[in-house]
Amino acid sequence: MPPFRLSAGILLYRRQNEMLQVFLVHPGGPFWAARDHGAWQIPKGNVEPGEEPADTARREFREEVGSDPGGTLEPLGRVRQSGGKWVEAFAVAGDIDATNIVSTYCEMEWPPRSGKRISIPEVDRAEWFTLDAARIKMLASQQPLLDRLQEIAGA
Repeated sequence: MPPFRLSAGILLYRRQNEMLQVFLVHPGGPFWAARDHGAWQIPKGNVEPGEEPADTARREFREEVGSDPGGTLEPLGRVRQSGGKWVEAFAVAGDIDATNIVSTYCEMEWPPRSGKRISIPEVDRAEWFTLDAARIKMLASQQPLLDRLQEIAGA
């Protein structure tokens, strides 16, 4: 049996013109480059041994977006992604400029099994979405987080 894999992330939200909006990121790199619908997600990353998921969520937000989300973390629970990894999510009320993100870079093998390594941004762009738009853009496995957010923040 493979080891339990856990990531943690933050679903940042705000009210704009009386509407609830969520901040999502688009993963960088060639695998995701041509994907839009069903590709966007919350900033998240692996929980390291001995690290609390809330600390991971804040760290990953800073690494992928380039700023601290601030605010109080409100637990949204866990969702399981299609690859088997679990994501523990937290909601935070806040507002940042989605056009001004600064993501860290990572290395990956590309093309697969080629032995060649390329450097890619973890996140290539970010955007604010209404809940309806987010349901189209977001990874299907993370969409239940939107329903949980509506419960705690109101529609």
